[in-house]
Amino acid sequence: MLRTIDLRGSALDAATIRAALPRPADDPGSVQADVVALIDDVRARGEAALLEQADRFDGGRPPAIRVPVEEIVAAERALPPDIRAALEITIERVRAASRAQLSEPTTTHLGDGASILQRWLPVRRVGLYVPGGRAVYPSSVVMNVVPAQVAGVRAIAVATPAQRDQGGRAHPVVLGAAGLLGVHEVYVMGGSGAVGALAHGVPGIGLEPVDVVTGPGNVYVAAAKRAVAGVVGIDSEAGPTEIVVIADDSADPELVAADLISQAEHDVLAAAVLVTDSPSLAAAVDEAVVRRAAATFHADRVRTSLTARQSGILLVDDRAAAVAVSNAYAPEHLEVQTVDPWSLVADLTEAGAVFVGAGTPVSLGDYAAGSNHVLPTGGTARFAAGLSVRPFLRQQQVVDYSLEALRAARPVVRALADAEGLPAHGDAVDARFA
Repeated sequence: MLRTIDLRGSALDAATIRAALPRPADDPGSVQADVVALIDDVRARGEAALLEQADRFDGGRPPAIRVPVEEIVAAERALPPDIRAALEITIERVRAASRAQLSEPTTTHLGDGASILQRWLPVRRVGLYVPGGRAVYPSSVVMNVVPAQVAGVRAIAVATPAQRDQGGRAHPVVLGAAGLLGVHEVYVMGGSGAVGALAHGVPGIGLEPVDVVTGPGNVYVAAAKRAVAGVVGIDSEAGPTEIVVIADDSADPELVAADLISQAEHDVLAAAVLVTDSPSLAAAVDEAVVRRAAATFHADRVRTSLTARQSGILLVDDRAAAVAVSNAYAPEHLEVQTVDPWSLVADLTEAGAVFVGAGTPVSLGDYAAGSNHVLPTGGTARFAAGLSVRPFLRQQQVVDYSLEALRAARPVVRALADAEGLPAHGDAVDARFA
């Protein structure tokens, strides 16, 4: 089922690796024009455009874009006990990991009477996108909301697509998760239009513009976040999911196959890649994938994902080559199933999240590891990070100089101001010593 690409004996420069295993044909850039048109329509027509887009792309026209608070409260109360318990454990773990990401204010002293205070302040208002096309994601409510709350954000709005089996309403488990976290501003809107509505606001339904938009989604959501970046802050372009597994002949092929399939069931554009120096493991994994994929619940979706251009098995010469391939590809999720996996981790620098050893499957990170499952895709892990408290915080510098400290810096300002042809800058300092 999985195509095999033999890179043994090849010069493994980044360009060769990326050409050997390209991303899906539908990257965010390929749909950018369509996405901008949908966002512009929401800006021009507001609620009417959102209702039409829900009917066209999602689960039908919702009774109302904004979910009544009493519906959210009722959904929380109706959560089945096992789902409530699972959500509560996930919330606790993600909250603990998010708290560890906070930075304490620090003051740098640059001499007598000269200091700079570095502090982190939460943004005022955020919009969090929870996908809901091929699956329902209450876990994404947790992954978005918890770090925003830990950062200190006071106003949180959640957007999620209409569900056809709910008569165009939001899924009750998604609403229940929001209610469990104390979030009562939820909108039934999906895709590009939802991201545009959060960024620009929709006065007709009382939706104020937000300062930051975060959350995973399909290629249209990733493209929409790219389109509104600059109007608002974003976390990363978290589009169709990706998994790379680095494994050697010590790995269990059944576990590797199960992990590849677990991500392939998300989306036909999901990427599932095995990188190995063991031809025998490659053959065993492919056999296991064929058997397991045929028996899985989303067999057709999985088969499409695993036979597409973005998935495959890469044969390499050795462990060092496997590291080079992974870093060039920069996957969203990276599993290491080798002898002494920690010996590779220090060099595996380009990945959204790394899962070490056979006891740490990516699906654990999707739910209960405590790590955040909103991660950069499409190679953006080279420069972007997974969702944390940071997108919800602004660093601010508070500068405090006494007149004596300013006197010491005066000649530096004067020299540089004159060199740049901006003498009034120096004059502003000199005026304090006239």
